Amino acid sequence: MLTLPASARLACWLNAWLRGDVSADALISGIVGRQSSVDFSGFDAAPLPPALLLGQLRAEKVSSVSVALPVPGDPLGLGGPPAFNAEGLEAKEAVVLHGSGRGLVPRTVGAAIRWGALEAEPPAYLPDVGSADRALRDAIRVAADELTRLDVAAWSPDIADELMNLRAPRPFDVPATFASPAAARAAGQGARCLRMVAMARRDDGGALSATEAARRHVALAPLDHAARNAIIAACSSLDGR
Repeated sequence: MLTLPASARLACWLNAWLRGDVSADALISGIVGRQSSVDFSGFDAAPLPPALLLGQLRAEKVSSVSVALPVPGDPLGLGGPPAFNAEGLEAKEAVVLHGSGRGLVPRTVGAAIRWGALEAEPPAYLPDVGSADRALRDAIRVAADELTRLDVAAWSPDIADELMNLRAPRPFDVPATFASPAAARAAGQGARCLRMVAMARRDDGGALSATEAARRHVALAPLDHAARNAIIAACSSLDGR
């Protein structure tokens, strides 16, 4: 089963609702997913449940929602100001509510998520699904070649198997509503590649040497970027292109 970052899943559902593709009830169910509770603070004195968030978004004339999946040195999806960027970077994810001047950053406690609203600016650039998908396929090919040279099968058979089976379909653990089949495929491949990167980084202790570990990180960095970029494109697009 594949897992999308919480911000990517939230953006998917909100964009689907803004397009008129899903009902408010379906949206609320999709936002909550498997969480015990979800609320949104920073709009009013009291945190808003998902049902009341929708009215808030209408009142603030939100036109679309985009995802940020930043890491140090690569602030993908962030557009400022510094306070929002810092919060998003700490959480490693955020959403931007275009048209409202706000963004949301998640804080997870157990099985509950509280989204905090802050002033936010749209990013200067958002990738389209087609170019992000092509970039991810190129990154997969380059990473596969480099990981083969590093003998990935010896230090992590699971990652080698995942590379061999990237074309096999695999569902998300919590459903998300995408704008097009192309967007769904790009998000799925991005999620799988992020999982491979996480698996490889957890296994750094198995590297033959510090030099080998450094080579592994170099090999995985472009794949990590391309995977996050693909998820951002897939979940931030209103038309799925």
